[in-house]
Amino acid sequence: MTDWSEAAGYFTTDAVAHLATIGKDGGPRTVPLWVDRHGERDLVIFTEEGSVKDRNIARDPRVALSVTVPGNPLSHASVRGEVVERLEGERGLEVVDQISKAYTGEPYPMREGLVAFVIRPTSWVAHDYSEE
Repeated sequence: MTDWSEAAGYFTTDAVAHLATIGKDGGPRTVPLWVDRHGERDLVIFTEEGSVKDRNIARDPRVALSVTVPGNPLSHASVRGEVVERLEGERGLEVVDQISKAYTGEPYPMREGLVAFVIRPTSWVAHDYSEE
């Protein structure tokens, strides 16, 4: 397995990641989104309260994320894990702004109706195929 510090670095860029959740029919659903690190071991994402992502995670907290390096699609990281916390209100908005600032340099313009999720990775891989 790749060392976490190597994989985690992929999630600190301005690359758009893809999140996979499990839909109510049991099938996978993927969506592009912003992601950032949260502490030493976790990742964070956000969405609108009541969205399909929010409902899928409430039903089954298992998720997967993947991201490629901007300008080098052969360099990527993938994470499987579980949502361990749903952050609402001011706590959620702090995380939303953290993520938004990482991508845009500014707080997120929408100020209500957002929730953030803390994802605890359970397995991961990172590889740069362009170096082979």
